[in-house]
Amino acid sequence: MSEKAILIGLITPKLTQDQVDEYLEELSFLAKTAGVNPVKRFTQKLPNPDNTTFLGKGKINEVKEYVKDEKIDVVIFDDDLTPSQLKNIQKIFLKTKILDRSNLILDIFASRAQTAQARTQVELAQYEYLLPRLTRMWTHLERQKGGIGMRGPGETQIETDRRIIKDKISLLKKKLAKIDKQSLTRRKGRADMIRVALVGYTNAGKSTLMNKLSKSEIFAENKLFATLDTTVRKVVLKNLPFLLSDTVGFIRKLPHQLVESFKSTLDEVRESDLLLHVVDISNPNFEEQIEIVNTTISDIGAQSKPQLIIFNKIDAYTYEIKEEDDLTPIKKENLSLNDLKQTWMSKLNIDSIFISALDKINFDELREVLYERVKEMHVKRYPYNNFLY
Repeated sequence: MSEKAILIGLITPKLTQDQVDEYLEELSFLAKTAGVNPVKRFTQKLPNPDNTTFLGKGKINEVKEYVKDEKIDVVIFDDDLTPSQLKNIQKIFLKTKILDRSNLILDIFASRAQTAQARTQVELAQYEYLLPRLTRMWTHLERQKGGIGMRGPGETQIETDRRIIKDKISLLKKKLAKIDKQSLTRRKGRADMIRVALVGYTNAGKSTLMNKLSKSEIFAENKLFATLDTTVRKVVLKNLPFLLSDTVGFIRKLPHQLVESFKSTLDEVRESDLLLHVVDISNPNFEEQIEIVNTTISDIGAQSKPQLIIFNKIDAYTYEIKEEDDLTPIKKENLSLNDLKQTWMSKLNIDSIFISALDKINFDELREVLYERVKEMHVKRYPYNNFLY
């Protein structure tokens, strides 16, 4: 039986109720991916998070009573908690597990990591997240007022733990540097072909697209971060071969520890010749997701790479039709491929194409566009090797 969880979000002046509801929907998806069952959501309007307990005093007590009455196992916050907030909240909820967004994502990454590189990257991110939060593990010492030796050993133990974790971080960084060196050698060995990288928000359908284009069987499911390890496959369109890589999905508020530790994995993006930016067009927040992916691409120094935007899941995309009469229910209809090509999405400065990777809708056009883009790059790089086309 899975653990019961509640989700907590804050409505600040920069966020509407609808936006917070959408963010909590994503948090719910994250929680389910981690194996817990979200049973209720709490929100509160505040100018800023309370410095002490994130929520206001009245709301945190309301949540406390619900947790106690319903025997909730986990309380999950949609924002990162400071070490002091985490410590104070843990005192209120006693034995109930408290997670913030970063902690939850780290937990999912830990459960999904398969290769030595991914496991090392996640472990490094977890220790870097844990280091400033060590003090909350020693709150039991604070309850023992007075007594010879109570304060000193507590501080000594914390310092000992800090030193152990710092040593562990140092060892993991050395291990990761060694793995990165091996990865660099492998990438250099593949330098004689054009390299194309799939990027996109998590669960946009990158792995499904990879499977269809490369005729391989990469793990793909309707969960966040189904793929952590970069996978590279050789794809041949007509007679033209190129390398296609599937990378870890991006997400809103991706923990900076993960961005840092996964930078070596994302070298595949930095060193690629073309980015295929896969967008889940059926997601109501796809415009924000495009912006988040582009920001992350910029953060890792790949903003100058040529892009082809692939609007995926057109079979699930619906468009709201509002009647002039406010009493008439809003209709949702699917747009045809021709209709989609007339929308603003097809008129971006970046080339775009509409497909369904799952059902292989409009795949002939995708293959043709991809072939032309790769051929153009191949001609420039290898002008004397044009017998392929």
